[in-house]
Amino acid sequence: MAVDIPGISAPQVGVVVGNPKPASRTYQAARYLAEQLTGLPPDPVVDLADFGTRLLDWTDESVAETVKTVTSLDLVVFASPTYKASVTGLLKLFLDRFPLNGLDGVVAVPLMLGGGPSHALAPELFLKPVLAELGATLPTRSLFVLEGSYSDPDAFEPWISSSRARLAAALRPAYSA
Repeated sequence: MAVDIPGISAPQVGVVVGNPKPASRTYQAARYLAEQLTGLPPDPVVDLADFGTRLLDWTDESVAETVKTVTSLDLVVFASPTYKASVTGLLKLFLDRFPLNGLDGVVAVPLMLGGGPSHALAPELFLKPVLAELGATLPTRSLFVLEGSYSDPDAFEPWISSSRARLAAALRPAYSA
């Protein structure tokens, strides 16, 4: 069941994936989560691996356009593998492009995949605070999924069930203006 906001169309949902490997497990998990939340495939899906070193070029127009696109979305799943107990540098480089409060009005869902439960707090400790600093609305706790369970719906379902109402409530003001 998707996030249901009576009387409005589906929110615009996108995905930003900070895995250096294109079309990674993180990418697949983020797409799956976004689709489960809205009932529709996410659009856009930003696979930062496609940008490579262009993320280091502050004059790159395609990166600037992607930042602008992300700021216009209602709901964004920001996903990263756990790398050295934190998010990847690739995702950090992308997030550095946003100005202070650049994600104001965007409901963000932090998602991280990791090899073991010892990193389960990584999205709460390392990804969520950065998104909050950028002004994103974060109505739910972060989601951590074991790498080996990235394609198992049961790994997502408890979080989805407990988060659906809070996400709908956070999205509602954007449609009641």
